[in-house]
Amino acid sequence: MSRALRIFLAATIMFGSVMSLSAAETTPLVRGTAITDPDLLRKLDQSDALSIPRLLQPERNATVPLTSDQLFASLPQLKDIPPAIDAEFDRYIARHQQTSPSETIGVGEGFDVELFDRASLKSANTRFVLAGIVNRMDRAYVSEESCGEVRLIYRLARFEQKQDGGSTATRLPMTFNLVMKARDARQIDASGKPITCAEVARRWLGNGDWQGLIGSRTAPYDAMIDRIETNIQISISPKSALHDFRSDYLLKVFKYDAADKVFVESTLENQIDRDRILADDALRRDFKAWLLAPANLRKFDRGTVLIPEQYLAKAAVAPTPAGLDASTMQPEFGMMQGEGKGAPVFTDDDVVGALKQAAARGITMENIRSAAGFQRRLNDVTCSGCHQTRGIGGFHFPGVDWLTDKASNSNIVPASPHFFGDQLRRRDILTTFAAGKNPDFSRGFASRPQTRGARELAGTEYQDGWGAHCSLQAEGSGTADKSFTSWTCAKGLTCQAAAASNRIGMCFIKTR
Repeated sequence: MSRALRIFLAATIMFGSVMSLSAAETTPLVRGTAITDPDLLRKLDQSDALSIPRLLQPERNATVPLTSDQLFASLPQLKDIPPAIDAEFDRYIARHQQTSPSETIGVGEGFDVELFDRASLKSANTRFVLAGIVNRMDRAYVSEESCGEVRLIYRLARFEQKQDGGSTATRLPMTFNLVMKARDARQIDASGKPITCAEVARRWLGNGDWQGLIGSRTAPYDAMIDRIETNIQISISPKSALHDFRSDYLLKVFKYDAADKVFVESTLENQIDRDRILADDALRRDFKAWLLAPANLRKFDRGTVLIPEQYLAKAAVAPTPAGLDASTMQPEFGMMQGEGKGAPVFTDDDVVGALKQAAARGITMENIRSAAGFQRRLNDVTCSGCHQTRGIGGFHFPGVDWLTDKASNSNIVPASPHFFGDQLRRRDILTTFAAGKNPDFSRGFASRPQTRGARELAGTEYQDGWGAHCSLQAEGSGTADKSFTSWTCAKGLTCQAAAASNRIGMCFIKTR
């Protein structure tokens, strides 16, 4: 096992306490909302039924999986992805050399900063394996016509031949998500009528045949494909005399252009381009006015805001560990008063004034009731900020490693505490859809699930049990912040400081 992989596994355990649970214990939480069973995923992967080439080229007859070098060489739809990732690596290296010129950066052991080996994307020894299928009909507010999304999540793995004729498989720290629409509006059911969102939801909740969840293999997939999302552990920096342990994750999105049949580099949803906004006074004023407008602030509070593209970035680097307090997290560090250098985009007075204006118009806030609540939402509404919150390292869905034996699979789970804590909200939306009603798409903060799942999650690390995020001030250590007063701990536990934060702690057993 390489030093880089050992460090990655250590980080996985360090930042994802959910890893102590077994796959069997978490299976009920994802029933109807995700496919995480390693045996089924293995069968689907080995049958080539849901491989990336099969979905991008339905007419493909081959059943042998394509290696990474073959994948990018034979699928013209993917041609722009490797060079875009290469460019981000070059920019990352240049920035690091500028800010930390005394540190060495490169691939393999012996460097202060160890880079992900980009050669893995062009190797005959690696390929993307199916790691999970996730229903995201809770995102139907983005596009009502598509009824939300279905995400097919693949993990890069290296296969090597052994001297005895066998082979070994090692998963690498990169995920490749093929995001498809939950429904093609042109699809029809057996009676010739268009398939409704209610029907799609019922298929998921009924745990029916997996093929019914994304359409038949002869479906017009061009109309179903939306985008590709990549997440790469771009570097790890082992703890040394120069710095503490750090791991950076590069996030990219490529939208599908159906006309040209190619994936094009795109902005990340709600990934605020902090540096560009801070450097442009006019853009700063426009963004501030847009987000604090009562109608947009209401959507921002509920987690359903869609920030216009002119304020967004085409890449993000999420560092871990990030701490518990939003003021110490990236990427929005420097957007609020008292953070970073230069004038802030938002001051506490700006937020308080906007909240009063919204209240005067009869708008009730569900999550943001203070400047600290605004700051936390400003962080976790972004891709990178969300990946820093209750994730396993920089991932929310690493997937169960079905490449290993069953004994190993029983000791790990496919996703992060944030993922599991959000499943009851997602299932509630599915059941509402299935009943032919309009769902409530709102969500709480990434650190704490909404109370619509309070009973099933009570006493767990997802809500108020051991390891749950909680409000230190609600325990009497100061004036309670209105945005976090409900973040309490179950009986027998108390909120204790676990990082450099005066607001957010973790629930642990009382010591006195």
